Amino acid sequence: MSNKKIDDTDETMIDAEYIPNNLVSEEQIEETGMLVEEEETIIKPKFRPATINELNNGIPQVRKIPVPPNRFKPLKKDWKKFYEPLVKHLNLQVRMNTRSNRVELRTSKYTKDPGSLQKAADFVKAFMMGFDVDDAIAILRVDDLYIDSFDIKDVKNLEGDHLSRAIGRIAGKNGKVKFAIENASKTRIVLADSSIHILGSFQNIKIARDSVVSLILGSPPGKVHANLKIITARMKQRF
Repeated sequence: MSNKKIDDTDETMIDAEYIPNNLVSEEQIEETGMLVEEEETIIKPKFRPATINELNNGIPQVRKIPVPPNRFKPLKKDWKKFYEPLVKHLNLQVRMNTRSNRVELRTSKYTKDPGSLQKAADFVKAFMMGFDVDDAIAILRVDDLYIDSFDIKDVKNLEGDHLSRAIGRIAGKNGKVKFAIENASKTRIVLADSSIHILGSFQNIKIARDSVVSLILGSPPGKVHANLKIITARMKQRF
């Protein structure tokens, strides 16, 4: 290949003899001292958890919950029991704005838990739905508590006397049926006209909701009681 003239049309083969030896061998590396150093272990910085004020650039977070007209009197009556857990335990600032008819919640420099404001808002909303302070305060103490709300007309389209009879079946005489469902399912139920609010854990809410739906569809209270006894017996066997 070296003796022949290479034309443009000829194929040029690249052989190992013609590769320039520019690579540095291991012997040359050892002679020149060009040894690759092992990577040093990197120490990660440790930062303290950011406070709630630092997360929001020092600006306090605010929640405003409207107060229905029918909850003004209970709020005024239980105001001390209402604001004490929010101020003392969650370290929030609370006030009742009489101009806008809203309960206003705000974080302060003493607020430590970022989820305190949302817990407080859920507690206030539960009270405005009609739950007692002692029942709604469980939202602040227990993590896995929820509120499920639905309308009777979502289950069955009832009007007039049929709607009134459905509400009567759910409540029972002197509220006995409602209390029986609450005690069996370990929930709290509020009947607000045609709206129904259930406070409890996910599994217990499902038990109470199924019982209420059965009453709306026309099942007699005795049959619902029997089903509740079976369900509670199964729950005791599990736990």
